Amino acid sequence: MLAAIASANLLGSSGNGVVVEVHVGAGLPGFSIVGLPDESCREARDRVRAAILSSGLTWPNKRVTVNLAPAGLRKSGVGLDLPLAVGVLVACEAISLSAVEGLGFVGELGLDGSIRPVVGVAPMVASMPEVDVVVPRANVGEALVATSRSVRCVASLKELMDVLVEGHPWPPLPRADDDVDDDPLPDLADVRGQPVAVEALTIAAAGRHHVMFVGPPGAGKTMLAQRLAGLLPPLSRKASLEATMIHSAAGRLIGGSRPLIRNPPFRAPHHTASLIAMVGGGSSSIRPGEISLAHGGVLFLDELGEFSPSVLDGLRQPLEERVVRLSRAHSHIEMPADFLLIGATNPCPCGGGRGEGGCACIESTKARYLRRLSGPLLDRFDLRVTVHRPGIDALMDSGGGEPSARVAGRVQMARQRALDRGYGLNGELPIARLDDAAPLSTAARAMLRSELERGRLSGRGLHRIRRVARTIADLNEGGDLVEVEHVQTALMLRSEVDHPRIEVGV
Repeated sequence: MLAAIASANLLGSSGNGVVVEVHVGAGLPGFSIVGLPDESCREARDRVRAAILSSGLTWPNKRVTVNLAPAGLRKSGVGLDLPLAVGVLVACEAISLSAVEGLGFVGELGLDGSIRPVVGVAPMVASMPEVDVVVPRANVGEALVATSRSVRCVASLKELMDVLVEGHPWPPLPRADDDVDDDPLPDLADVRGQPVAVEALTIAAAGRHHVMFVGPPGAGKTMLAQRLAGLLPPLSRKASLEATMIHSAAGRLIGGSRPLIRNPPFRAPHHTASLIAMVGGGSSSIRPGEISLAHGGVLFLDELGEFSPSVLDGLRQPLEERVVRLSRAHSHIEMPADFLLIGATNPCPCGGGRGEGGCACIESTKARYLRRLSGPLLDRFDLRVTVHRPGIDALMDSGGGEPSARVAGRVQMARQRALDRGYGLNGELPIARLDDAAPLSTAARAMLRSELERGRLSGRGLHRIRRVARTIADLNEGGDLVEVEHVQTALMLRSEVDHPRIEVGV
């Protein structure tokens, strides 16, 4: 007999519908899987057989052939265990075909017949909009976010048989907790003695401008970066769903009480992260990297000069296009990667000097350290701010700075002014719309012309300066024109980094 069971497979951060076709017929007893399965799929035969026998059911003493359709796409992961077992039982007539009509299945089987959670249930369920889905209990929250159809859960294969064969009711879904993330975020009021850096952070949040802090250890670079996410507004419905799909595909939502990601994510990978860990990929299965996990939020690269140059240069295309495209022999994947980048680096390996001794690095060491930051990468930072260690009086001041809630209110108003123009946030303004959205006053135009004539501003730098100046004007509740003081502030906040042998536009 032949059975066809609806399921899905994970590819990057998206799900692909899969039909598990099972044929049980005459021939020498055996089990074979076709349809480009990877090693984890091929091992399913042993897990499925043991799970069926452990559940008190009979394994067919016949030839079992499984096809994972469409056969031209590579399949990976263990989420096809449960539909494969159901397909075998339907083909053996242990379960009637009508009992599984309109149902899709995703789950891993234990040898004892238990059904275990799998990675990426949200995108897999989203790829099966025509059926109700049966998932492991720990994956129910993700599944509910991804579909408007009914979601069912079972704990074991025997429990599933009781429902499909004996007519028992479906087990109740686990209680869903409030999915609003109320964990407190670090407050900007904790920052002392860094007014310029705080202003740069506010501009970055208001216009989605990438920012880099350069300064010695102890200046507060990491502290500043950790407070950027608290200045951003909650994610839109679309961005929230995209972020949830990505985090589900990375296995970060299994068993979580708050599956729907509402607040902007904050990711801070270690500087030893590989290129694949940063941009995504893999050999047998492609998974999201840090830049996709930061989608809709902040990617913080601390100790920027310690990252591998190939890893840093791998960010250049996603920063421009806001997606990452990965190509393999059998698949081509596109994953969202729209993030706000904030980098922090020391001016040299020793940190710019400790105490009265000054910098202890020789020139060749400095050059080797800074050469990791390529000119094209540095040019993508709209704001490049030098920070210094705060003074004693600032550190000992008992009064806090402006709290994040108040700054976030100003950020939201500036964002709304930009959105009302109809061109998106200022950091995303297309070049063709700069004259419409950010017209320059006569004095501001003359200043920028002077910078270009002196060779202190590149063509790309000119466009970025105008975008930043537009954001500064919006924060200051300026009019339609970008004035000279807005341009002056933007130029000050894009200070040139001392970078040997590489010319960088201001």
